[in-house]
Amino acid sequence: MIVRMGLLTRKQGLSSEDFRSHWRDVHGPLVARLPGLKRYHQNHVVDSRQLAIDHARGTWSIDGISELWFDSIDDMHRAISSDAYRAVAEDHVRFVGDTGLITAEQNIVVPMEASGEPLVKRMSILTRKSGLTPEQFKDEWWGFHAKAVKKFPNLMGYTQNFVTERSAGLGKPASHEELPIDGMVELWFRSVADIEAAFRSPAANVSQTHALSFIAEITTFLVEPHEVI
Repeated sequence: MIVRMGLLTRKQGLSSEDFRSHWRDVHGPLVARLPGLKRYHQNHVVDSRQLAIDHARGTWSIDGISELWFDSIDDMHRAISSDAYRAVAEDHVRFVGDTGLITAEQNIVVPMEASGEPLVKRMSILTRKSGLTPEQFKDEWWGFHAKAVKKFPNLMGYTQNFVTERSAGLGKPASHEELPIDGMVELWFRSVADIEAAFRSPAANVSQTHALSFIAEITTFLVEPHEVI
């Protein structure tokens, strides 16, 4: 299964509240009609602080991150070529401004645990260091780094999303220079206090030291997930 993610910025002049309500109540049901769509989550950004880590931050300023899962790349391309997608694209420009789209291969390191209560979700955009190939970045991230983060205390879930395709707007292919993102991290904790405690742990010291060797920028957000499908 692959995931298509949208990095969304609300249309100029639109309030955060109006952006969120339109995305959730109007746009969400349109996207849910896409053929071949297996899962669809919206992640509404609620906090853009570089919380709990000391690492160079990128210039990303976004209001939401969408996640659409398909069984294959072919299924994804059929969905965005469908009649149902035309309605999605027409509505998109009514409330979204700048948009970056990525397709990613997922590595679920720690399956998200059902806790019986809402979890705090943290998402991070990663940009690889200059001079590293995508394959070298992936080897470091999915290898030693994944094992280090897996040892974090209080960790309720951890997924790595390795970028395989990029596009700007609603379909124009984009270069790495135009959309400098190589990975998207998803972490779940019970609370912000647990996030802060985890990143003060010995395991975090190991992972953050290692991050300096292959990650140029880490841009973090706390998000409020909305599961449509």
